[in-house]
Amino acid sequence: MNKNQKIIVYGGAGVLVALIALIVVLIISNSARTAQVNDARAQADSLLLANDRLLLTNEFNQLNADFSQYEDQQVYLKNDSLVQQYNEARLKVEGLLQELSAEKRSNDANRAKIKKLEGEIATLKGIVKHYLEEIKRLGEENEGLKQEIQQVTQRNEQLATQVSVATRNNEQLTQTVKLAKKLNITGLSFHAYNKKGKVEKNITKARQLGVSFIVSPNNTTSPGMKDFHIRILSPEGSLLGNGGTFKLDGQSVQSTAHRTVEYANDEISVSVYWDVNTTLTPGDYTVEVFCDGYRLASRHFTMKK
Repeated sequence: MNKNQKIIVYGGAGVLVALIALIVVLIISNSARTAQVNDARAQADSLLLANDRLLLTNEFNQLNADFSQYEDQQVYLKNDSLVQQYNEARLKVEGLLQELSAEKRSNDANRAKIKKLEGEIATLKGIVKHYLEEIKRLGEENEGLKQEIQQVTQRNEQLATQVSVATRNNEQLTQTVKLAKKLNITGLSFHAYNKKGKVEKNITKARQLGVSFIVSPNNTTSPGMKDFHIRILSPEGSLLGNGGTFKLDGQSVQSTAHRTVEYANDEISVSVYWDVNTTLTPGDYTVEVFCDGYRLASRHFTMKK
């Protein structure tokens, strides 16, 4: 082999070695780039999965917040079917989110789970919307009922007031009628009499006490027999005599003496006497006259010794 041939052989061998080295370098470089691309793609898939999961999680949390805001108003619902539907859909969403939380990359299976999760959240959103609309509608109905009840209550209060006023008016009218039937007396006098039946100025010598008065005409009073009771109180405040009892405001009251006369709605003079059976003292005597459950008069008389 001559010198030129050696140069050609060695040169060709060098070129071959260089080509082989270049091919090896290219293969290694391409493998590295492929690995980098695969890593970048894996990171992108992971980020995409995490982003989808985060968005759906936030949407789910917002739905829960909206539902919880009106949860205390479930009393308005006539049945709890909406609440039951909500709880069933919520459990499905929570299960899918839990499954996706363990996944790191986006693949066909995970994308199917994402699609299913989106569908379940859409169902949940519809239930929450229907729930809130129902709560609002029933709340408005309840508010309307409250207003109606308030109006009825106010009306009842007005009626109660009217009844109360009418009752008072009737009571006043009844009292007026009763007072109109009350007999009126004038000229009330009180005298002491001695044993000869003469007026006695010295009260200590009195053998009889007399009360006289005039009954005025009153057409509103039913005519008939009238019992006139008198009460005489001594200066010491004790009741004189024992003339029986009569009714006054539902109570039995003791009298000094009484007299029954016929009343024909005309003016009549009435005198009632009491025989003294105790020692009388000078001073102020109180004389009261009663008839038909009314006090007709009360007056003080000063009797001297």
